[in-house]
Amino acid sequence: MSNGCRDVNGPVPQSLWMMPTMVVPYAPPVRQRPAVRPANALHAPCVDPAPDGYDAVGMSGEHDQEGPSTRTFHHADFPAAKVLEAKAGRTVSVCIPARDEGSTVGSVVRAVVQPFLASAGGNGLVDEVIVLDDSSTDDTAAQAVDAGARVVHGVEVGGGKGQAMAAALAASSGDVVVFLDADVANTTPAFVTGMLGPLLFFDDIALVKGFYTRPLHGDPTGGGRVTELVARPVLELLFPALSDVRQPLAGETAAHRWVFEKVNFADGYGVEIGLLIDVAQQLGAGVLAQVDLGVRIHRNRPLHELRPQATDVLRAALSRAPR
Repeated sequence: MSNGCRDVNGPVPQSLWMMPTMVVPYAPPVRQRPAVRPANALHAPCVDPAPDGYDAVGMSGEHDQEGPSTRTFHHADFPAAKVLEAKAGRTVSVCIPARDEGSTVGSVVRAVVQPFLASAGGNGLVDEVIVLDDSSTDDTAAQAVDAGARVVHGVEVGGGKGQAMAAALAASSGDVVVFLDADVANTTPAFVTGMLGPLLFFDDIALVKGFYTRPLHGDPTGGGRVTELVARPVLELLFPALSDVRQPLAGETAAHRWVFEKVNFADGYGVEIGLLIDVAQQLGAGVLAQVDLGVRIHRNRPLHELRPQATDVLRAALSRAPR
């Protein structure tokens, strides 16, 4: 497949350009399909031709040619039947880290199991659904099992989200791994097909982030306060190539297994922004994509509970900033 890249216009944003020693050349294992672009093409705006079988009905990997160019899709770009066809023998794991999410984890699991898990009558797009129960004190594990997931218990008690994601990855076996949050009240099958689509259709996409509208206190927007007040500003200032990633802290994250194994997971709530920065630094920002998942409804935490999350996010970003 032609990579379809256009020439870079203008200087490469300096904060990543100045870090040649942090860019590690990498050849993925033979089983994996992504062919990442060289590090010196980090910021090239690229528009790939649609591969055979790709029936885009939405954003179709659009770019803002005047700035950073994270490829952007809509979940409707990837109909389930087409995604299943593009799976082409690869295996898919869906992992759901959870702590005290008994009220919502069952609906999240069912949104994956019922349409996609063959053993439950689904089409076979997903090969396993794992809930990582991170020291829950409620009925999270029971609800997950009842909905059809395999439950694995975290090794480190109360270790945080990064540790829970690492444990979930270790318990999974898929060539492609999708992470979903357990506290979402309106997870749909399109979350899975939307996240898988870019990875299965495009050989040079390695990591996919979801983005969405987040209601707050009855208003249609306004959620994602740590994202808007901490995560996006710090990316804009220190990692401008990532400034157009709309939800850098999204729990809806998917990648080829070798990508997760290469970059590992930051501790606590710094895991999401850490993954994003690490993949950009080590593989190039051009391997990133984001998918519009529509509206995401979940529990909005009071402000005092957001400070530890904001601290983790800021710590993860600053520890990766150019010196």
